[in-house]
Amino acid sequence: MNALQYQIALTLLPGIGDISGKKFVHYCGSAEAVFKETRKSLEKISGMREASIEAICKPKEYLKRAEEEIAFIENNDIRPLFFLDSDYPRRLLQCDDGPMMLYYKGKANLNANRVVAIVGTRNITEYGKENCNQLVEDLKDDNVLVVSGLAYGVDTCAHKASVKNGIPTVGVMGCGMQQVYPAPNKKLASEMIEQGGGILTECMSGTQPDRENFPRRNRIIAGMADAVVVIESAMKGGSLITADLANNYSRDVFAYPGRVMDIYSQGCNYLIRTNRAHLMESVLNLRYVMRWDSETKAEKQTAMFREFTDEEQLIMDCFGTSTTVSLDDIIVKTELPTTKIAALLLNLEFDGVLMALPGKRYQKC
Repeated sequence: MNALQYQIALTLLPGIGDISGKKFVHYCGSAEAVFKETRKSLEKISGMREASIEAICKPKEYLKRAEEEIAFIENNDIRPLFFLDSDYPRRLLQCDDGPMMLYYKGKANLNANRVVAIVGTRNITEYGKENCNQLVEDLKDDNVLVVSGLAYGVDTCAHKASVKNGIPTVGVMGCGMQQVYPAPNKKLASEMIEQGGGILTECMSGTQPDRENFPRRNRIIAGMADAVVVIESAMKGGSLITADLANNYSRDVFAYPGRVMDIYSQGCNYLIRTNRAHLMESVLNLRYVMRWDSETKAEKQTAMFREFTDEEQLIMDCFGTSTTVSLDDIIVKTELPTTKIAALLLNLEFDGVLMALPGKRYQKC
């Protein structure tokens, strides 16, 4: 058995969710180590339930299901992303409830420098289409990754506009990779992948697009983005859930205003009125709030001389006289939790201090 089999099996255990699962991995050292712990040791772990202990001690059915999943992803060119993997979306590591495991099919860099989520109603109006298409067209020169939910309406409009304008775009699904949902977007999903985008899910194969999966899907959209733009929304729906999640994750939220009597502008107007979203009139609002216009090379260079926090300094000390260092060395030398290291490295990358290299290595800029 390999590490992946244990990682997938861990996500199947009763009584273990994303928050507790990641905690147990850090406590034990790896997913495999969780399964290798004695019952006595497991009973000492805070938050470990009896049902989980029983499953860990008798893991045959979970490991078998994980083996089946590995066969499925290998046969379908799907990439599993465990939360400790270097290509896992690092912004999600800043979210306590980020998924332990993701399944990804595509070519886009999920850790792009700028990630914008575009969401909204399934019942998009002509006004919404105009705003969505114009926004995506204007983002063409901003080197962004566009994320949405591959649903009808605004999501589909955002993905199609991204493909048209040559912008990589990723659709986050609320079902397994055995299907594209909704089915009419199967061709669109293929076009997204071919053009350097992809499709992503936390659901294992066989998982159907049931209603309860979509609020969970929305947390991934909100968590992996820097900014969430709501094109149109009624007063109830997934878009407002995504906006609320984004606010909880300290992401910037933007919303297009609409006429007070328009049903699918009421949600956006509410977000703006209650200071839950920035007013969105054009891409200029997004660039201004996100400070994209001021991100010049000179400013990035000066970031190298900013003051570091104590934890950031621990990472910088790992370089010594070298300009590059491996992630493994950083983990060993700092003795910080892996999720904390990932968040610190991401911030240092954003500030132009470090640059990620292939092979889990980092270089001083």
